[in-house]
Amino acid sequence: MKILYLVHRLPYPPNKGDKVRSYHLLKHLAARHEVHLGTFIDDPDDEQHLPRVQALCAGLHVARLNPRTAKLLSLRGLLTGEALSLPYYRDAGLQAWVAEAAARVGFDAVVVFSGVMAQYVPPGLRMLVDFVDVDSAKWRDYAPEHAWPMSWLYRRESTQLLAFEQRTARAAQCSFFVTDNEVALFRDLGPGQTMKLAALGNGVDADFFAPDAARASPFTAGELPLVFTGAMDYWPNVDAVTWLVRDMLPALRERFPALRFHIVGRSPTPAVQALAGPAVNVTGTVPDVRPYLQHAAVVVAPLRLARGLQNKVLEAMAMARPVVAAGSCVRAITDASQPGLQPADDAPAYVQQLSLWLADPAAADTAGRRARDFVVGAYSWGAHLAGLDRYLETPC
Repeated sequence: MKILYLVHRLPYPPNKGDKVRSYHLLKHLAARHEVHLGTFIDDPDDEQHLPRVQALCAGLHVARLNPRTAKLLSLRGLLTGEALSLPYYRDAGLQAWVAEAAARVGFDAVVVFSGVMAQYVPPGLRMLVDFVDVDSAKWRDYAPEHAWPMSWLYRRESTQLLAFEQRTARAAQCSFFVTDNEVALFRDLGPGQTMKLAALGNGVDADFFAPDAARASPFTAGELPLVFTGAMDYWPNVDAVTWLVRDMLPALRERFPALRFHIVGRSPTPAVQALAGPAVNVTGTVPDVRPYLQHAAVVVAPLRLARGLQNKVLEAMAMARPVVAAGSCVRAITDASQPGLQPADDAPAYVQQLSLWLADPAAADTAGRRARDFVVGAYSWGAHLAGLDRYLETPC
């Protein structure tokens, strides 16, 4: 089939959650179909990866997006009555390319990654939408964490974006979310509406994310490393590490003086950089996250605001490390108890569970090996993405 694939951010390198999923979806589609990709670059460092993406595509159009300028231009939504996310990702050149390519190529279907990209879909095309998470609910969750006027702006964005998501889902052949819980949430937000929805889970590349005895440790000898990974300009990640440093780290350090918390990820905000000190290491961008995961005593994901299935948790488990994560993140991965993945929902619970593994490295290692066994068996990308294939040709 001739597929138009619309993605809100260049699907390479797979170094953050949405790009991991969009990249594996691109690979999956390109192995079976002729793919024409329309996307944005919002990080100049990604320019170097264009040949890698081009090799997978029969056609490619990349629009350059400056986040600061896009934020200012998105305020046009206050005048037009639409969600600000839509003008943020609006580009005349991309719109023209889509129209020209649709006329020239004659697409059989369009696959949309991130609901906002549905604004580019030509009329009359069979459309599949990968919403991943219910983004409108994310903005709703942000509102109580901020003072006015941002709280008002986030509530408005939630309302307006939900209306757009619902219109898009009604028009789609099928819409996908990363978990059954996200599907149920979206249905509950639009009772009585006719929408074809399905869960399409994440996977993990267990060959890439695998322990290697020859991989050197990035940590200082004698320290006890606790690790968090993620893009550090993403508000839920910023909130998570700030919460841990403020409400958990003092108690953990009192019991484990050698403990050092490593915040590993690109683009740390000033608030994250301010956490750096003798007990906290803020790395910024690293060439390879695997050494930090493999040699961590424990990996932690205290996410209070993030939604859906977290790739960072799957990757840590694949690296054979035990993980303590938010209960919602754990439930998105498994309904059953897993020895290497433990839930926590408040600071005392995190301190208690982390302390058990920090105090017993042998038990932590055993739990980590069992965590890897679980994800290798349950979370291959091929098995999950095969769920999309039948919807390209048949109704949901």
